[in-house]
Amino acid sequence: MRSAVVTPDGDRIRWVELPGAQPPRVYLHGLGSTSPAYFAACAVHPLLAGRRSLLVDLLGHGHSDRPEDFSYTLEAHADALASALEQADADGAELIAHSMGGAVAIVLADRHPHLVSRLVLVDANLDPSPRTPGAAGSSGIASYSEEEFLAGGWAEVRDRVGAHWWSTMRLAGRVALYRSAFHLAVGTTPTMRELLLELKIPRSYLFPTQDGHFPGTEALEASGVTVVPVPDCGHNIMLDNPDGFARAAATALAEDAL
Repeated sequence: MRSAVVTPDGDRIRWVELPGAQPPRVYLHGLGSTSPAYFAACAVHPLLAGRRSLLVDLLGHGHSDRPEDFSYTLEAHADALASALEQADADGAELIAHSMGGAVAIVLADRHPHLVSRLVLVDANLDPSPRTPGAAGSSGIASYSEEEFLAGGWAEVRDRVGAHWWSTMRLAGRVALYRSAFHLAVGTTPTMRELLLELKIPRSYLFPTQDGHFPGTEALEASGVTVVPVPDCGHNIMLDNPDGFARAAATALAEDAL
């Protein structure tokens, strides 16, 4: 376990680090998740093993600190992550990033381009989403006010998301969980999709085959993003089909630079 101070008040981002060859590879989890739980098996998969790997927990999640005076915007997440990666001497990293982590990774690549050499996005959020009462993910959490969520909305979310997701969601600070979900639903300006289209690094986007045609595929591919359907999985591709995920990620990481 490694850590780095990323706020003026001394709050720390923590990560599990696996030794290996450079350049480093950084794994980022989604909302209410933690990278060691979601990515450990894939990071040591024969197709992906052997690289220095940082399984990072974003601020407010997992093993990292949970400050309540932090904004938890996507930009703030990206800047805090940038500070941690700089202290870890992880310039030019390959990022494998799931869901909300993918949105953070896009913003990181836009704001701190020296830190990111390649993106592999795993069913990542690219667009703002409407706040939807009763939904299980970020749009459902964002449908509460912060006061409503802290006063008891979190328990309704717990009951909706189920035991598997709650096993890691319960580790997140409730303020962190709410604000992260709210700002993920709001998105960025320009949007994460628009930022992704403009990046000048190798980029791949993995999504479940069962979802059918991925919206905006043509524009993504025209800008150089490789869009890859992965079979036999849902949103948590790396957990549902580890071998399929490892094959798709390894192929994406081996593609020639633009």
